[in-house]
Amino acid sequence: MTCYLLFISGGEIVVVLLLALLLFGSKAIPDIAKTVGKGLNEFRKATSDIKRELNENTSDIKKDFSSISSDINRTTNEIKNELNTNTSDIKKGLDGISSDISEGTSNIKTDINDNLKY
Repeated sequence: MTCYLLFISGGEIVVVLLLALLLFGSKAIPDIAKTVGKGLNEFRKATSDIKRELNENTSDIKKDFSSISSDINRTTNEIKNELNTNTSDIKKGLDGISSDISEGTSNIKTDINDNLKY
């Protein structure tokens, strides 16, 4: 069974650990591990600080986008309402014209029928 950690197999890790033991000695390795641990801890703190600052700054941007979005939604709703009002007015006008035309054609038919009877 092969264990891969960042594209390094288990055998390669053992070789690296043996080389470190040979180069630095058994007394220096705990100090090196402590130093590496402190470095990783500082790195984690730095990344958490960066994340915190990004979240703080992006919250302002999110608020701006949400206000812009609400303004756009309000404006589109106003336009929709105005269009609905205008179309209903146009429909009423067309219905009136249609009824006038119907009444006029029925009057014409009546007049023609009356004239044909005489």
